[in-house]
Formats: sequence, structure tokens, C-alpha cells
Amino acid sequence: MASLWGGRFEKDMDDIVKKYNASIFFDQRMYNEDINGSIAHVTMLGKQGIVSNEEKDQIIAGLEAIRKDIAEGKIVFTVEDEDIHMGIESRLIERIGDVGKKLHTSRSRNDQCQVDTRLYLRKEVYEILNSLCYLESVILEKAEKYADQITVGFTHLQHAQPITIGFVFMAYFQMFKRDIERLSDTLERLNYNPLGACALAGTTMPIDRHLTSELLHFTAPTENAMDAVSDRDYSLEFLSDASISMMHLSRWAEEFAWWNSSEFSYIAIDDSFCTGSSIMPQKKNPDMAELIRGKVGRVYGDLMQLLTVMKGTALAYNKDFQEDKESLFDAIDTWKATIDIFAKMLDKTEFRMDQIEKQLGKGFLNATDIAEHFAKQGIPFREAHSIVGHMVKACENKGCDFEDLTDEDLQAIDKRVTKELLGDISIKTCVNARVSFGGTAPSEVRRQIEVGRQWLNSLER
Repeated sequence: MASLWGGRFEKDMDDIVKKYNASIFFDQRMYNEDINGSIAHVTMLGKQGIVSNEEKDQIIAGLEAIRKDIAEGKIVFTVEDEDIHMGIESRLIERIGDVGKKLHTSRSRNDQCQVDTRLYLRKEVYEILNSLCYLESVILEKAEKYADQITVGFTHLQHAQPITIGFVFMAYFQMFKRDIERLSDTLERLNYNPLGACALAGTTMPIDRHLTSELLHFTAPTENAMDAVSDRDYSLEFLSDASISMMHLSRWAEEFAWWNSSEFSYIAIDDSFCTGSSIMPQKKNPDMAELIRGKVGRVYGDLMQLLTVMKGTALAYNKDFQEDKESLFDAIDTWKATIDIFAKMLDKTEFRMDQIEKQLGKGFLNATDIAEHFAKQGIPFREAHSIVGHMVKACENKGCDFEDLTDEDLQAIDKRVTKELLGDISIKTCVNARVSFGGTAPSEVRRQIEVGRQWLNSLER
């Protein structure tokens, strides 16, 4: 098949060069976007009188027939097609003749590939936003269910303070909320129309880029033709969003792996999200959590790959930019699948409160609450902190808990402290008292849930 760009060449490309140069095997997934962009473009050409209405209708009918054939598997692309743009245009010319050659008036593959990618990414962003919103809805349901259930809060992987499980869920809710907000911001910036920027400098033809923007539901045309074809920062921004969100998923997956271990036994993951061992019959491995934890490396790599491609490229278009799609497609596929798998796994995971309750008496979880209680009684907090530290040491020496310390023990630490001054230092009382804004008390967690639900319901799906 003769190349559509080969007029000044005397030799065809070497076969090995054709294969190396071709992007058809990965960019063919954008065939719908390429056809939509072409239809908008030729519609504008017709309105502007650059092609006749009859020619416009012929071209649109030809493109729709090609779309149908691709969808039905009747068209198989090969290395000879080079890319999805050439693959579709060459078949259009084969089907409708010389009229098809007018489609490419006032555009270049430079702006064509950009409009395809922006349209494709926009579609995928909407799907990812929906997936993230579903994940948030699962989190809210779980947070409500476990709003009163107490667990161990950790710092440095050591017992720190008692918290509610609902509080943990709402912490991750906030992370994914920011992921949604970041992705929504990216959507605003990517939704500008490069079509008509041509190779780098626009065109002498009387085109209407505002019309194609309207037809393709872009906010507006890009302001500068050279910028429109030579940057990929919207893809980089998406990959950054994906990397941050995958990091959040990976962190929670890491905790799932801990919580599922025999040492913790905090959760029961549904069998449908676990695997067994080929040699150890007793094993129930949290493989989906571990795989999610590992998948983040792919997306980090996708971001670094495109950053590296873009690093040293002078204005305007460079062939390097063909390397912008595989990493983008990989990140899209990986992020989407990971969100959906994690949301379903989360929905089918239950906490084993009997096992968690065994851990609440370990690690002096109420130490900070006692120090704050002393501060309320007029003891300066730094002194209160020191007193409780000595109480911990006394308990360790005696092999007991705070409640077991006698008045004699307490007086030996500080004359101001008695068992009466200690008051109610039960774990439940401590948790219920943490009603500061954003705190872990069940009442405050329920407020967070309600605010989160209002926010989620306010989003346009």
C-alpha cells in the first residue's frame, strides 16, 4: 500500500523500519475518536465551503461504514497502515475515491493525533471518575457500619491510640476525594481542541476551529498552534493523578495484607479475592491486595517514561511524541482495573472484632488521653506527659495496666496523681471523648460521613 505522505520519496520504507515506525498496533484503540474527529472536521469544511455538502456527506457516510466494519472485526489493521489515522483515511479513499482525499484539508497528523488522544482520554477520565465515586460510596457504607467499632491506631507500626474503624475508612475517603478533585481539574485543562492547529502554524484556509470545538464538546480551541501539537502535559498530569491515586490504593492494600496476616487477623477477605498455595493446603493468600500493591510500580513507570520522552524535545512536533500513548493506555487500563477490584474487595471484606478487641489492651493506647485528662486538671501538659511516661514504665515493671496501679504507685510518681484523679480511662470512653473537629469519636465520624455523602451526591456523574 502506497503511503499517503510519500510523494517526495523515491524509495519505500525498509520492512524493519515500517515495523519500528508503526503505531497502529496500539493506537487502533482510538478508532472511534479518530472517526469522530474526522466527522467534525469535514462538517466544518462543508460549512466553510472548503468542500461541498455532497462531498461532506460522502465522506461522513464512508467514515461511518468504516467504523461499523472495524467494530464488527471486518477490518484488520497491519503494519502497512502505519497508524490509525492513515489506516482509516486510506480505506476511505479506497471506498469513495478522490473525494476521500479532501478530508485531510487543513489538518495534519500532528493535530489529528492530539485530538484523538484528548477525546480518548476524556472518555476514560469520565469512566475513572465514576469508578472512584463508586469506591467512595463503598467506603461510606463501610464507615457507617463500623462507625462505633474500635480498633488500634498505629504510628511507626506501633500501637498508638484507639480509633474507630469508621475513622480509618473516612481517612481514605479524603484521599480518594482529592484524587477525584485532581482528576476533575485535569479534565478541565485537557478539554481544549487542537484540531486545526495543523503541523504547527495553523492554516491559510478559512477554517472555523470554534465550530469543531463545539461539535466535539471541547471548551474552546487551543490558543497557540505550536503549543497544541508539541506538548503532552495533559497526559503527564493524568499520569501524575494516576500515580498518586495508585499510591493511595497501594497503601490501603498494604494494610489489607497486614490485617489479613495471622499476627493481626483483623479482617476476613472474601474467598473470591484470595488464592491458595500449590503446596501448602492451609493457605489463603491476599493476592489481590498484594497485586494492587505491586501494580503501582507500572503506573509510576508510565509517568517516568513520558516525562523522559518529553524532556529534551524542541518545538514543535518530534517523532519522539509517538511514544506518548502506550504508557498512557497502560496507566488507564491499570488504574481502572485496580479501582474496580479494590472497591469490590473492600465491599466483601469484614472486620473480625473478636480478634481486634484482644489487641486493645496492649500498647497503652489510652496514654495520651490520660495526659490530656491531667492537663484538664491543671497539670501543664509537658509535666502530664512525663507523669504518664513514668506510669507506663511502672506498668511494664509490674506487668500490669494503668487501671492496676495503686495510689501508692501513683504517688511515688507524682504527689498530685491518685486513682480518683485518673477517672474513667476505658478505651471506649477515650474514643468517645475525641470529638474535636476531624476526630475519631463516633459522633464526629458520622458527621464526616454525612459531609462526605453530601459531597459525593453533589458531583455530576
